[in-house]
Amino acid sequence: MAFFVGLRSPRAGTLLTQQVGAGKALQSSLTILGSGYTGKFLVPLAEQRYTQVFATSRNPDRHLDHLRPKQRIRFDLARSDTWSLLPVETDVLWCFPAIPLELVEQFAKSALLRARRLVVLGSTSSYNDGTSAEYPPSRIEETAMIDLSKPRVQGEELLRTCYGAIVLRVAGIYGPGRNPLDWIRTGRVNRSRKYVNLIHVEDLAATCLAALMHGEPGAVYNVTDGNPRTWNEICETVERRWNIRSSVSDEPRPGGKRLSNNKICELLNLDGAGLRHTDLFEALEAIQKNSLNEAGPSR
Repeated sequence: MAFFVGLRSPRAGTLLTQQVGAGKALQSSLTILGSGYTGKFLVPLAEQRYTQVFATSRNPDRHLDHLRPKQRIRFDLARSDTWSLLPVETDVLWCFPAIPLELVEQFAKSALLRARRLVVLGSTSSYNDGTSAEYPPSRIEETAMIDLSKPRVQGEELLRTCYGAIVLRVAGIYGPGRNPLDWIRTGRVNRSRKYVNLIHVEDLAATCLAALMHGEPGAVYNVTDGNPRTWNEICETVERRWNIRSSVSDEPRPGGKRLSNNKICELLNLDGAGLRHTDLFEALEAIQKNSLNEAGPSR
């Protein structure tokens, strides 16, 4: 499909700043389109970098009640009358699937030309599912083939090639309130030789900021902890450490992907940071401990 021809040059991504304190600078504003689980972890970090942080939802008073009213914006891609409610000259973090293509393109033409930098949260499902018999599968770099038959991928590529969007292809997100132990306990996932790539939500939030500050317009970054594991490995360790049993998947072939994360490690390094949660099981231990502490003593 030829929708991503060079109709516009990618934006230069120049950041407007406001001097504050002793030689430090805050960016002017950030708008999080479709703020949800990741947004809750991102906003506190972003407020250290931006003078204003806004978040959008189709029902902001209900879904964004953890934010101050002046930070909440009603936005619905399917309702063009809400597009003008977005602030101008703002950095934008796009958190929902970039579909349908027609609306994505109309919205981009109408509103994104006023934005400074644009980061889009994509999915690692963009990469073609391998049919090779190779096992374990080879590591996938950002230059690997993507599946342009998928509507979401078409939208991401439109934003990347025509509007200079930085695309983060995000692995499975976990963290407080989104615990893989619960996935196993409820049978949502089972034992198999399939590989899975994961990223802790705190590391994803840090990566979003690093991309906004240092990402190259039009670039793609795999966002994963760099330690692909099979569900066999995860389930066996979970059973041994937490006594949570799992069943065996009836999936006929292993499949899955093993993603490289070299580029985001370099990006985080530019921001003076690094991945905090590369050991899944240590992270799960911390989530469990915090959950017990939050629950408080039983009566």
